[in-house]
Amino acid sequence: MDDVDSFSALLTPEGQALLEELRDHDPGRELAVATRLRRHHPAELVSAALGQARLRQRAVAKFGAADAQRMFFTPQGVEQSTRAAVAEHRARRFEEIGVHRAADLCCGIGADAIALARAGVQVLAVDRSPLTCAVARANMAALGLSRRVEVRCADVTEVDVAEFDAVFADPARRNGRGRVFDPEAYSPPLSWAVETARRAPHGALKVAPGIPHEAVPEDAEAEWVSDGGDVKEAVLWFGTAPRVRRATVLPTGASLLGTGLPAPPVGPVGRWLYEPDGAVVRAHLVADVAERIGGRLIDPTIAYVTADVLHQVPYATAYEVTDTLPFNLKKLRSLLRERGVGVVTIKKRGSAVEPEELRKRLRLHGSDSCVVFLTRVAGSPTVLLAQPAERR
Repeated sequence: MDDVDSFSALLTPEGQALLEELRDHDPGRELAVATRLRRHHPAELVSAALGQARLRQRAVAKFGAADAQRMFFTPQGVEQSTRAAVAEHRARRFEEIGVHRAADLCCGIGADAIALARAGVQVLAVDRSPLTCAVARANMAALGLSRRVEVRCADVTEVDVAEFDAVFADPARRNGRGRVFDPEAYSPPLSWAVETARRAPHGALKVAPGIPHEAVPEDAEAEWVSDGGDVKEAVLWFGTAPRVRRATVLPTGASLLGTGLPAPPVGPVGRWLYEPDGAVVRAHLVADVAERIGGRLIDPTIAYVTADVLHQVPYATAYEVTDTLPFNLKKLRSLLRERGVGVVTIKKRGSAVEPEELRKRLRLHGSDSCVVFLTRVAGSPTVLLAQPAERR
């Protein structure tokens, strides 16, 4: 029995009953559960159901419990699919620019097609893997979206996109050896995806967050997206705002558009330190954050902004600085112990010190907590002690 047949068995009444029974199963008891289930069901079906139950549990973080417990996954699909919150943000953007029919190329298990369909878009979802397409079809059926999404097993390079008003493509950025960093080594290559996106009124290409800015086409808008503080992806948009750089911060949905500002001034550490969101840093928009808060850099090469007044902005996290001192382990340990600090959150930019190694060497005991920034100020290794602004 091949992978498609094994997966298809999960869609039968017997397979569905097994998955329902395993909905809340404890992975620590899997051997005992498997032994019990194999008394009444084929061993291969039990193995497939247990594997799917494990994948569903992993997928909760990306899709939420309600959807994850109804959806179907492959190991690669859980790992590489778009997080639901990010896919929903992109679908809203498509909806806002008036997209009604979209081609989702390299659709995987259908995460983006799901978000697009829920936003009212009619979708053609294409992938070349028969198993992946079978999983995507099952997901559309499970979520009641089959009428809005056609899943087609085909080579995406052979799909005619002329009839669509938008193209979304997510080329594979992994091969047998791991992550691929050269955009032309994507599968299909980024150059193909760009040319395909240009054939429709609107296009969006999902690329790695670390894409070099010089690799962004001049007729594209580049958007970096973070969710919960972690940068998840970059997207090249066509038919929107050429040469614009944007940082979008989820879950708030706040978007910061670059205005081409020069580098901010550099000055002394003030009362407040701002840590720009990773999407802001990747988009090279630290200057725009500094402009909004009337701030300055603490070092010309470090993406920390300081100011003397507290401003609440969705693009950076604010901390109140209590101490600024040259990096010295003994002095830092002594100061933290004097303050009764037993718990530290260690952040670093521009420092060679490893946070976990420092944590071990501090050997702290106490009930208080603080944030330790390992960084450079005007070129010198420096430690900043601070408290989150919300605690003040």
